[in-house]
Amino acid sequence: MNPLLTILRGFCMGAADIVPGVSGGTVALVFGIYSQLLDNVRRGAKAIGSAVKLDFVGARRHLISVEWGFLLPLVGGIGVALVSLASVIEGQLEERPEAMAGLFSGLVAGSIIVAWGLLSRRGSSELAIMLGVGVVAFALLGFQSGPAADPPIWAFFGAGAIAICAMILPGISGSFLLLMMGMYAAVLGAVHDRASSDLLDLAVFAAGATVGLALFSTGLGWMLDHYHDQVLAVLIGLMIGSFRVLWPWPHGVGLISDVESESIRGTGLELPGDGQLLAPVALAAVAFVLVVGVSQLAGSLGTSTTATVGPRHQADEPS
Repeated sequence: MNPLLTILRGFCMGAADIVPGVSGGTVALVFGIYSQLLDNVRRGAKAIGSAVKLDFVGARRHLISVEWGFLLPLVGGIGVALVSLASVIEGQLEERPEAMAGLFSGLVAGSIIVAWGLLSRRGSSELAIMLGVGVVAFALLGFQSGPAADPPIWAFFGAGAIAICAMILPGISGSFLLLMMGMYAAVLGAVHDRASSDLLDLAVFAAGATVGLALFSTGLGWMLDHYHDQVLAVLIGLMIGSFRVLWPWPHGVGLISDVESESIRGTGLELPGDGQLLAPVALAAVAFVLVVGVSQLAGSLGTSTTATVGPRHQADEPS
């Protein structure tokens, strides 16, 4: 895979991760690299597992099997996006929340169409799973915990383990998971202050993220290998449920940046007022066409997402 294109894909994933309600995993799914990303994370997880068991020969074997030529440019693109676009996107979310919410809604709607096309069987059971998960996710995303006051150290570990799953799970935003757990303010405050105690909190958060990513990627990969259509239906349902956060009206989607009272706006549901309809709908349509067009282009170039999300037993190295 062309490194420059991989960096661009990572850049788009990083841009999506900045936005509450949008997942980098959704972008990976659209670009046809979702399963490749998941496979490489699983190989890294196996290397960690072997190292923990003091099997350094096995750890080295698994590390060698990682496609570093793919993974490093992808991570680099994600990092560049986080550094360069965070303030830009957050500014647009503050100044034009409804329009930006429309744009992101179109991206997710197009992703749902792409993911639906990846199902090898579209029966009543898959449809029921998709709609059921969508309804549950839609309802749960309407709730959010208040900020935790002086959370214990183990809470940072748990928050990291749960939030990092959003990196490889389409439809779920890591920042929104932190908000729902009441840990967003604590994590953001630790990043801002960087005192000695905060560095310990961040180290524990990073350790939790590493463990969570290793465990979750292995489990999700196994389920995709054995229950591909059912798992994909769940992922589509999660994307449908994310519209609770992305609905443009009344206030679009965005973080209220008071660290003492971190919250998210966008979970309220209203109909558009006068003059509020055109921009969000137009941007949603453009984003929808863009996502479906990119997917069709990928298919015409022989890199169809269909070939990269199905079971891939052959990609796993022996444990």
